[in-house]
Amino acid sequence: MAHIIPENGSMLPLMEEFYTIQGEGFNTGKAAYFIRLGGCDVGCHWCDVKESWDAELHALTAVEEIVEKASSFPGKAVVVTGGEPLIYNLDYLTNKLQEQNMLTFIETSGAYPLSGSWDWICLSPKKFKAPRPDITAFANELKVIVFNKSDFEWAEKYAETVSPTCKLYLQPEWSKAKEMTPLIVDYVMANPKWEISLQTHKFLNIP
Repeated sequence: MAHIIPENGSMLPLMEEFYTIQGEGFNTGKAAYFIRLGGCDVGCHWCDVKESWDAELHALTAVEEIVEKASSFPGKAVVVTGGEPLIYNLDYLTNKLQEQNMLTFIETSGAYPLSGSWDWICLSPKKFKAPRPDITAFANELKVIVFNKSDFEWAEKYAETVSPTCKLYLQPEWSKAKEMTPLIVDYVMANPKWEISLQTHKFLNIP
């Protein structure tokens, strides 16, 4: 039976949830509770959580249950990710999290309309389904995954669409890191508005 997700987002297809150390981007190294929602049609061939793509595989879970578990941990930052979390209306989820004095972070491709109230928005645009023009201005952080050399030019295109205060990151795609990291190092030294993001959680062997 197909999921029927309430329009207000009071139930969401929860793939997994876990307390860990944020591994990428601006908030690297900070304790965070991750909420990974199922469902994505962006289709990155190098995605490392392809099991998240089919929302039907993941149980519809009441937001109150998700928030209760999230609030039981010492860290008060919650990262909502996917999949592509903005497929769903996230107003209800973020309201409930903020009622518990939780900070709300999201990681999104920007391919869907923005919903929810966020303390930090990480926009990670994908070539497979471009971000909406009306979402890029809200990004606090632009994180571009570098899979091949052409991605530098593509990253600059999106850097022009975000606000002047947005943090800019280039991150090597994990399977191409040996090849791409030296190029990113050279690029950042030549273009210091950019910074390097690494998947430190993979080096630490944590979720």
